[in-house]
Amino acid sequence: MAAWALLVLLALLAQAPAAAGGMLSFASYYGDHMVLQREPAGAVVWGHGEPGAVVTVTLSGTEGLVIMKKTAQVKGPSGTWTTVLDPMDQGGPYALTAEQGSENVTLRDIYFGDVWLCSGQSNMAMTVLQVANASQELAAAARYPYVRIFAAAPARSDVELEDLERIALPWSIPTAENLGHGNFTYFSAVCWLLGRSLYEALGSPVGLVEAAWGGTPIEAWSSRQALQACGLLEDTGSTSPHWHLSGPQTPSVLWNAMIHPLLNMTLRGIAWYQGEANAFLHTDQYNCTFPALIADWRRAFHAGSAGQTDPLLPFGFVQLSTYRRESPDDSFARLRWHQTADLGVVPNARMPGTFMAVAMDLGDEHSPYGSIHPRDKQNVAHRLLLGARAVAYGDKDLVFQGPYPTRAVLEVTRGLLNVTYSQELICRQRDARSFEVCCSSQASPCRWLPAPVVAVGSRTVTLALGGCGTLVLGLRYAWAEWPCEYQSCPLYNPQGLPAPPFLLDTLPTGSTDGERELLLLPGSGFS
Repeated sequence: MAAWALLVLLALLAQAPAAAGGMLSFASYYGDHMVLQREPAGAVVWGHGEPGAVVTVTLSGTEGLVIMKKTAQVKGPSGTWTTVLDPMDQGGPYALTAEQGSENVTLRDIYFGDVWLCSGQSNMAMTVLQVANASQELAAAARYPYVRIFAAAPARSDVELEDLERIALPWSIPTAENLGHGNFTYFSAVCWLLGRSLYEALGSPVGLVEAAWGGTPIEAWSSRQALQACGLLEDTGSTSPHWHLSGPQTPSVLWNAMIHPLLNMTLRGIAWYQGEANAFLHTDQYNCTFPALIADWRRAFHAGSAGQTDPLLPFGFVQLSTYRRESPDDSFARLRWHQTADLGVVPNARMPGTFMAVAMDLGDEHSPYGSIHPRDKQNVAHRLLLGARAVAYGDKDLVFQGPYPTRAVLEVTRGLLNVTYSQELICRQRDARSFEVCCSSQASPCRWLPAPVVAVGSRTVTLALGGCGTLVLGLRYAWAEWPCEYQSCPLYNPQGLPAPPFLLDTLPTGSTDGERELLLLPGSGFS
């Protein structure tokens, strides 16, 4: 009987978490095949052990050649140890060994490169299996053995967790199976396509970490501190009747379970695709909650990595695509505007170090996953890549934004408005309703009337004011849930990037020879 009890005890110990009883382990998201952040930053390595014990971490190259050794004491009562590796050039493979007394754990096939975190809701969770040309994309997986992938499992918590409770996909070399495991599981198509393109552009290994959950509002991904900065501390998520919010809505529960555990990781950048849920929940607070999340994540990742992650961590995001054709609701348009902190383009003063992929021209009415889930993720990833190369990697000559208005002149006698843009224009569609002007004798409410395009020059668009007369108080573009057909918005630049939507107040500044110069200011009125 005693022997049987001993066997049961041993079996239970074998199933216990790695950290139980001071057993030595790396944290959950360290493993064979992983990518650690390359120089100039040092990669943070941490794990679990016996409180008070000393852990020695050794990085070894081929044939066991020792590259460096680090020691760390296990802290009590958490039972965790942390060390920072010396900055390493890109490359590999390496082995990483942790030793505590007679125990040792070794991770193999480790590379140094750039580590990107990909987060958000279902458009980030859509897998490579679900995108346009999925079979070709999956078949190409074998060509990218140095782009490594990891996916945290969806999880929620009412308190901040130290480590991930569950993992959907441990660090892996990409295959057709793990890139297209199933719908909305792993691996994220936007994340994969961006990472693959970064590898092609940089020639450096890339590590991709997915932490996404469909149908979730930004409040669930925000820390209490970030929400407090926007005056949101109460339970904001339990009142919405919308089916779109299929995931957790309670404030901070995804921050607690899926982001907070990752803070010790040294990162190169973040890609974010979220916002559809907030078109139905607290839409007009997103101009605070989104910049607050970015600033808070940066602060937390910088602190959690012992200063190794850049305090201005590059943060790329996808502006909302489309949902319902001919919808009178302007919540998607407002959300797109709020994604830029109501300034139209990024990076800007409220959102430094950010870049944006415009996606309003990539609608997919017949998507089998619903029109809110467009299948063209290749163009999304390409537009993110341009921003990443320009903002994160400093390619100053790369055009990564579409054209944006810089000046407007009213031709009073002819009833025309000439709008000058920042870049050369390519007109793909003369949509009579894409431009609208606000006409009113008072600043509010606006009476938005169509301003049909009369002519498009190399950098100017001429609009007919029609019934507006000469009192133009505002100008907006593509202010609709479904503003244009696939890749057929009115205005692009020669590089194929769409002009983003905007909402501008127009203030007269002076008149000469029948012309009135209008000062263009970011608008805030939605009535």
